[in-house]
Amino acid sequence: MEKENSMQGEMGLSASPSKKVVSITEAAKINNVTRQAIYVAIKQKKLKASKDSTRWTIDLEDLENYRKQKYSRTKSMFQGELLFDNQKGYYSVNQVAKMLNVPAQKIYYATRVGLMKASRRGAAWVIHITDIKQYQANYLEKKTTNFQAM
Repeated sequence: MEKENSMQGEMGLSASPSKKVVSITEAAKINNVTRQAIYVAIKQKKLKASKDSTRWTIDLEDLENYRKQKYSRTKSMFQGELLFDNQKGYYSVNQVAKMLNVPAQKIYYATRVGLMKASRRGAAWVIHITDIKQYQANYLEKKTTNFQAM
């Protein structure tokens, strides 16, 4: 019993009650990424972590800060403007694919062969809602009517 109490006391000293920490695995689950992605973020000094002997621990506050600073394609800017500003009707290829319930490769193909108009802004392809609706009306809806006629 005395040994148990001394061990609990030692554990209480090492972990500060005000700071909550998580393991690499827990951090990966919270961020919905792989453990490897967390290790890479630590190595690139984008995420603060400490290592006591063999185990990495990450303060939840640092994890939240990392999450806020993490790159997000939807927040990408080009010449001072939001690339995929959905309020203004601009979408990414992946967003369009989800909207139309088709694979992203089909959208890339449609833009490449001229079936759907898209514009290049930096490294990204941007598609306007009017072009999406036109493609849907001209190519996707025709396909379903052809199947119904058979």
